[in-house]
Amino acid sequence: MPNLKDLKTRIEAVKSTRKITQAMQMVAAAKLRRAQDNAEAARPYAEQMNAVLGNLAKGASGSDNAPRLLAGTGSDKTHLLIVATAERGLCGGFNSSIAKLARIKARALQQAGKDVKILTIGKKGREQLRSEFGKLFIGHIDLSDVKQVRYENAQRIANDVLARFASDEFDVATLFFNTFKNVVTQEPTARQLIPAVFDGEDDAAMPNYDYEPDENAILSDLLPRSIATQIFTALLENAASEQGARMSAMDNATRNAGDMIDRLTIEYNRSRQAAITNELIEIISGAEAL
Repeated sequence: MPNLKDLKTRIEAVKSTRKITQAMQMVAAAKLRRAQDNAEAARPYAEQMNAVLGNLAKGASGSDNAPRLLAGTGSDKTHLLIVATAERGLCGGFNSSIAKLARIKARALQQAGKDVKILTIGKKGREQLRSEFGKLFIGHIDLSDVKQVRYENAQRIANDVLARFASDEFDVATLFFNTFKNVVTQEPTARQLIPAVFDGEDDAAMPNYDYEPDENAILSDLLPRSIATQIFTALLENAASEQGARMSAMDNATRNAGDMIDRLTIEYNRSRQAAITNELIEIISGAEAL
């Protein structure tokens, strides 16, 4: 049985840990509100852009001069996996869920005989994938100095991806991130960026426009912007998901610390009572001996 000093030290240590987790929970809750608002505000723009580009792509499909970002390279031999995670931990399964989805995709591609390259955003995903796929890394985007994600950050990442595509470094690019649902639910998501794919739209619901210049010319200008927009949306979704996951994880940690304090306090009181009882027995026994 631990002595009273050790138990008291452990109780104080757990209390200090509980104070830290409570503070982190409060900070995450404060950041979550803004991050959630940003993510939800970006969704209508991204969805409308997806609808417009999808309508344009229907008119350009099958054209000999269709943009390369839409038509692709004509091959799917080399795949680029863009894995976006957080720069920090202590956010539950947020980082591991994204890394797991990317790991499953990479293994499936390798089994199919495809070449895989990995570009990481955020060091936590890079750390989790390094042991198995370290040789496949071709770059890393460090956002540790970014307090709030802005479109310029996504544009820089998009420019890097587009430059690699123009240099024929890959044929297909897929982005991995978490979609924010609520505080306790974040959905790991894989979204193909190149060649561009668009969600199916109801033809009857979409107006039939005549474009000037033609669809191919407009797509050539909008597709690079669409990639930056999709990356920006993913980063915003990640930011909200990270804070939601951290808030939930710190809440659980605070509860667990409270339970541990209660157990240690009971053990401390029992040990203290046992020590007092032993001292009384010794005193009584000594008095009787006299």
